[in-house]
Amino acid sequence: MNKHTRRPLLLASMLMAALPGAAFAQAPAWPAAKPITLIVPYSAGGSVDVAARLVATKLGERLKQSVVIENVTGAGGAIGVAKAVNATPDGYTLVAGPDSAIAIGKLINPAAFKFDPLKDLAPVGMLNTAPMVLVARPGLPVKDFADFVKLAKASPGKYNYATSGVGTVLQLAMELLKERTGTFVTHVPYRGGAQIATDVIGNQVDLAMLVSASAIPHVTGNRVKALGVTSSKRLDAMPNVPAFDEMPGLKGYSMVSWTGLFAPAGTPPEIVSRLNQELNAVLKDPDVRAKLQEQGAVPGSGSPEELGRFVRAEYARNQKIVQAANIKE
Repeated sequence: MNKHTRRPLLLASMLMAALPGAAFAQAPAWPAAKPITLIVPYSAGGSVDVAARLVATKLGERLKQSVVIENVTGAGGAIGVAKAVNATPDGYTLVAGPDSAIAIGKLINPAAFKFDPLKDLAPVGMLNTAPMVLVARPGLPVKDFADFVKLAKASPGKYNYATSGVGTVLQLAMELLKERTGTFVTHVPYRGGAQIATDVIGNQVDLAMLVSASAIPHVTGNRVKALGVTSSKRLDAMPNVPAFDEMPGLKGYSMVSWTGLFAPAGTPPEIVSRLNQELNAVLKDPDVRAKLQEQGAVPGSGSPEELGRFVRAEYARNQKIVQAANIKE
């Protein structure tokens, strides 16, 4: 082989060796390759969807990449969360995971919730939390929660309470109150929450457990009676309504509705860390905070590890409530 033959072969070999490295060098770093999909496992227009869209817009601005909302409905959130669980863990698929789909659904309907929320999702950060309010119909002869406990104990099973469905955090919050107070009150599940306030105001049901955003206008308008708040402290919008934690026999009672941001398990830690950093910055934005608070929500914050611990604690507590109340779907 002469030098004229060797030279083209050498150049070809060098080019072949350089190609993989060149291709690797040209691969765009996350999140430059494509838009990020944020799955909302409920229909558009609900509280989870509104909060997710608000955060997605600001998150996209900070990441310099579009964050696109995809509403994937069905099976109480199971279908949407499962789609996220089964997505490629590359940082381009996220899910706004609400309490019922993450920390309750599998406990009451394992056939629908085939994934393990504690293993198959990587926590990113808390989006928001929202306390709940127990309200009573205007004609119920009670002034406060202590009055209602006496009334319920005098006539077990006579009174009822409404929530937006079986297996919601609203039902679990009331079932825990029943357990702690030794009362028997019948659950009346509705399909969604729109009609509940109307029926409480109209004396069609005795009590309802409502998220704070739904309850506050009716309480401040004196259309229903507020008996207590499920968070560990009172709400600024209703300073005269006590938290259940203040009441005798209910010390330590605290339950909130919540939504966290999650990625598929296996998403690179550096991507999860960056998402958490930007999420925390978004949730400090005065405009974001104001809009969340208008919904009765408290902006979230904290590390992925904190959200992970919170979810595990919620799951363990909810498991006890579900078993004690024999909640099934």
